[in-house]
Amino acid sequence: MNVHESEKLAYICEKMGYTLTDKREDADLIIFNTCAIREGAEDRVFGNVGALKKLKKKKKDLIIAVCGCMTQKEKTANNILKTFPFVDIVIGTFNLPNFEYYVNAVKKGRQLELLKEGEIDETVPYKRTSGDNAWVNIMQGCNNFCTYCIVPYVRGREKSRSEENILKEIKEIVKEGKYKKITLLGQNVNSYGADLENGENFARLLRKICAIDGEFKLTFMTSHPKDLTDDVIETIADEDKILKEIHLPAQSGNNRILKLMNRKYTREKYLDIIRKIREKMPNAKITSDFIVGFPTETEEEFMDTMDLVKKVKFDGIFAFMYSPRAGTVAEQMEGQIDEETKHRRVNMLLELEKEIQKEKRND
Repeated sequence: MNVHESEKLAYICEKMGYTLTDKREDADLIIFNTCAIREGAEDRVFGNVGALKKLKKKKKDLIIAVCGCMTQKEKTANNILKTFPFVDIVIGTFNLPNFEYYVNAVKKGRQLELLKEGEIDETVPYKRTSGDNAWVNIMQGCNNFCTYCIVPYVRGREKSRSEENILKEIKEIVKEGKYKKITLLGQNVNSYGADLENGENFARLLRKICAIDGEFKLTFMTSHPKDLTDDVIETIADEDKILKEIHLPAQSGNNRILKLMNRKYTREKYLDIIRKIREKMPNAKITSDFIVGFPTETEEEFMDTMDLVKKVKFDGIFAFMYSPRAGTVAEQMEGQIDEETKHRRVNMLLELEKEIQKEKRND
């Protein structure tokens, strides 16, 4: 999603007459399109923005912009303006389509106009920069409110694009003939259509996209286990154009921790979904995300996660240490796990992942 929104910014900048440069010293405009998912990402932004202070002092006309999820949080946006007064533009996610306005308004004073909610903007095209893959956003926002996650607070509630507009965009992409793969995007793609009134849902959308003439492969990210229906699994299995690749974040293998995370499924439900996928598609590639060191997680509960990974034998996992995000429920939970324990657990999980991949290669 972040990459795709950067493609929108790239189009706006090119339309304004800007071209890319490899050296920041040569830049007239420097943009940070930020992510707020993990603390480390925010820390890198602060470090990189701070490093521009000398360049801005030397090059008065340089415009520095900080955009995206991180700045959608008003407290963070104000902190950026206070800590880095040389930054010219600080705007949130819903303001990105109006980026040209903010650049043109810099001489009149810095801009901070955070829109807490907004419709999906379909007026600004993209300068696609991901090779033979074309990203297509089908929805924005999230209604799940996992207790560790900041996304619903910075992206707002779920809003689906209309089938008509999605299909129109994909037909135009296929007509260009440059893209071999189309990747559908959303915080939770398989809840697509829940806010629409004409019976739209993710399985139906997938089938309509596959009916478009042309040679392309279709994939999507990211799926939430609670919404991965039998219809979606059957559609993926039936349609030749859909890659048999499913990224299905489990986050934990322990039911108590899953409940604390507000994931709305159990370990048993998750394993049942995996069973259904493999019954329909024995060779499907299944990957997942895991968070270790969630507040109050015991060693035994962590071992349930290790056991889940052993049982499923994923084709790849991403493992993260729990990172408290300001404004989330989990940040206020008692029983925060110390860094040493989190490091040890994530290393154990990643080592298990290496062993599983080695076994798969030798089969």
